[in-house]
Amino acid sequence: MEWLIPLGFFALVYGMVYLNVRKKERLALLEYNKDASIFQAGKVKNVALKWGLLLVGIGIGFLLANMLIRSERMEEEAAYFSMSFLFGGFGLVASYIIDLAEYNRYKKENHDTKQQ
Repeated sequence: MEWLIPLGFFALVYGMVYLNVRKKERLALLEYNKDASIFQAGKVKNVALKWGLLLVGIGIGFLLANMLIRSERMEEEAAYFSMSFLFGGFGLVASYIIDLAEYNRYKKENHDTKQQ
């Protein structure tokens, strides 16, 4: 329970520094008559896709781990942990790539409408 005090102090200092830097960035943008909407840029975040691909990847990892155990190529603990983390990671990478493609398409569509 004693570890909460340093953790809280660190969070307080980090928060104050973050807010101070953020304030300076926004004031600099206002000084040069720039729009602060870059901080509001709507990144496409598809949480359901991320969780879905993560869970599908973990499921495929368990399935492959079971196959590796039955063929006696790996030990049980190593197979389940390694395959679930490996394919869960593949699922997260796939989610990131899909989100990045959607974000680039969204950015391109918004950029084209601003030029017209």
